[in-house]
Amino acid sequence: MVDIVEWPLCLLTPSQVQANVVAFTRSGGRSLGGVEPVVRTDLGYWAIDYSGVVIQNRYRDQWRTWQAIRQKLGGRAGLVAVRVPSSLTAPYVSDHFEPMTEVPHDDDMPFDDDAEYAQGAISILSEGVTPISSTSIALRVVNAGSDLVGARFSYNHALYEIGPVISIDGDVWTVPISPSVRELIPGGAALEFDQPTCLCHLAEDRGMDVVQDAIAKSTKPNISFIEATDYWNSLI
Repeated sequence: MVDIVEWPLCLLTPSQVQANVVAFTRSGGRSLGGVEPVVRTDLGYWAIDYSGVVIQNRYRDQWRTWQAIRQKLGGRAGLVAVRVPSSLTAPYVSDHFEPMTEVPHDDDMPFDDDAEYAQGAISILSEGVTPISSTSIALRVVNAGSDLVGARFSYNHALYEIGPVISIDGDVWTVPISPSVRELIPGGAALEFDQPTCLCHLAEDRGMDVVQDAIAKSTKPNISFIEATDYWNSLI
């Protein structure tokens, strides 16, 4: 089984997050009128930047966790599931942020340690099978707001961004997505809209270098990630 580190966003919180799809385009060369027609391909990848990750000297667990993740990743070789904040575009029913709730299992029993199950505020399922390399998907809305355009979701740590709607048929939305589908999404799959993640590598081998500041008693390192497209390609 592939060993994936999940970034602890609540413990190592960035001050700012950039998550952008880097589109692949191709050009046919400039015309006589000086116009260069550009065609977008079905490919592309995520580039994610965490700026100003807050690490304070008084919270030793932040330092230990940072260094443990750095050791585990071993530079660009390791895999990390990076959380992408989505509350500003997530399709909440109330059109405002709604936190995840904790509920017991169907038989009213919690986990062995008495913890309950986390349940997202948004419930959207895939409608039909969505094959690898698809650039659109059909979504069945179970519990969500009235507009899915511009929202982000993930499935098995593959992150997608929704474009303008193609069609709506009852509670089924057909929408374009970027980038193209990384792994087959089966029909009826629960998609992660509340806390989507993206499978990444560090952008640089020394991407988790950190400075200890004895005067400020804290530091705010920046860290950049690149989507692990090599991992998805290995599954084909």
